[in-house]
Amino acid sequence: MVDNWRGERAQPVAVGPPRRGMTRSDRIREARSRRKRRIVTGLSLTLLIVVVIGVVFLGSRLWHTMFGGGDDYAGEGVNDVVIEIHNGDSTTAIGETLQHHDVVATVKSFVNAAARNSTISSIQPGFYKVRTEIPASNAVDRLSDPQNRVGKLVIPEGRQLDDLQDVKTNAVTDGIFSLISRATCVNFDGDQRCVSVDDLRRVAGSTDPVALSVPDWANSAVIAMGNDHRRLEGLITPGTWNINPSSSPREILSTLVGASATQYAQGGILDTAKAMNMSPYQILTVASLVQREAKPQDFAKVARVIYNRLAEHRTLEFDSTVNYSLDRQEVATTDADRAQMTSWNTYVRQGLPATPICSPGEQALAAAEHPAAGDWLYFVTVDMQGTTLFTRDYQQHLANIELAKHNGVLDSAR
Repeated sequence: MVDNWRGERAQPVAVGPPRRGMTRSDRIREARSRRKRRIVTGLSLTLLIVVVIGVVFLGSRLWHTMFGGGDDYAGEGVNDVVIEIHNGDSTTAIGETLQHHDVVATVKSFVNAAARNSTISSIQPGFYKVRTEIPASNAVDRLSDPQNRVGKLVIPEGRQLDDLQDVKTNAVTDGIFSLISRATCVNFDGDQRCVSVDDLRRVAGSTDPVALSVPDWANSAVIAMGNDHRRLEGLITPGTWNINPSSSPREILSTLVGASATQYAQGGILDTAKAMNMSPYQILTVASLVQREAKPQDFAKVARVIYNRLAEHRTLEFDSTVNYSLDRQEVATTDADRAQMTSWNTYVRQGLPATPICSPGEQALAAAEHPAAGDWLYFVTVDMQGTTLFTRDYQQHLANIELAKHNGVLDSAR
């Protein structure tokens, strides 16, 4: 019985001598290695948990900042600020711009406010004055109000850089510099700021043409004018522009000149000039003369007169070129005016004036590129309705001038 009991009971685990080949030092190193692996594994797991928690936290914060949380500002705001809405901006894109400038607290608050206000669809691309830290609904209202749109610049066809005074009425026609200055006037927190006409003139005359985005085809003519601000004449096209009132005079002029150069190129002036064996700058100058000398119905004929006179090496003798440097508008000029030596006076200067004399419109530019067929050398407007007579015969031209005097278009003393 005793022997059977001993045979059936569990045998003890051996705890005798260590495995062969391992010294006491080996066992100690192995134990240390196991402890280090456990510690490294634990630290790695802890670090991974911290990183995951951090990513989740930061992602949640970013999501709630941009799209969630429903946070919104209250009150009348802190400071006036100008923001830009680009063509094609979605409501979310506008909200992101507003949040970036701290106008609204979150993009979501603006998107929600816009969804409740149908006027959001009337917002046009451009610059708007709003305030920082205002309720999203207030931001929508401000952007929908045309009074808050700033930096809108409208340049009519035929304007020159400087103001122009009518001799008979003394009425002043704003030049492009004055129009730019007025477009930049914005009241910031009770303080009106404008880019001045003097600063625009100074920058136009002294800044490197490259920094003003002058196109290559106009660069040499611009440089030849030295520090005269009128070297940029004609390089800003007519039309409607959006300019940032917060920009410097250099930035504003560079934007306008660069965008205008793109418009001219897209209109085909480079290819047309090559076909006509002229420079784009010469065609632009011809177009400016056409704009000032004629009515639209006669643009193409006047362009032909210019080319005919240039081909025969005759002086152009346009009163508009005399008036240009005098910053005035007068149908008839005096002998003293016509005798003045200027870079534009085509009574004493052979060929084209040194620069364009205004910013021509599309019709005048088209006439310069595609003049009418004819052999005319002279033209004169003979009545108050704008009737213009063209001829190649000088004696006939003198008779036409007498008719113009008789009808009161020209001064009889001329």
